[in-house]
Amino acid sequence: MKVVIDSNVLLNAVFPGSKNYWIRKALEQQQLTLCLTTDILNEYEEVLGDFYDPTTADLFLSALEVLPNLIQVRKYYFWQLIPEDPDDEKFADCAVAVGADYLVTNDRHFNPIKKIPFPKINIVNETEFRQIFEEKVLHL
Repeated sequence: MKVVIDSNVLLNAVFPGSKNYWIRKALEQQQLTLCLTTDILNEYEEVLGDFYDPTTADLFLSALEVLPNLIQVRKYYFWQLIPEDPDDEKFADCAVAVGADYLVTNDRHFNPIKKIPFPKINIVNETEFRQIFEEKVLHL
């Protein structure tokens, strides 16, 4: 399952016991394929660096970058689907470019995309994504 993960979701996947740690484990166990661009990786670095100490942020990002189930995407088109927050465009553009199954975010700025028929992006929050993951991957 190819996913684009917004930094607000990834932030809670770093430590055992954190809300979204299961996402980190699923990535490590290659049950998910993480899709990102250089811009997304830069945002991850910035957000994690602001929230965690530099060593923790660096170690987590280094672990992400060597995952065999990581797809680094080069965008050739900018869809401009999120006029309320242009900084979030990179996640939507990546999802379209790679044909991601889901874009996982808790950011309300993505909600209007749910109504756009083309390009189709499946926007889900972290709770919805966990349910989808358990049904499709774990067959629970």
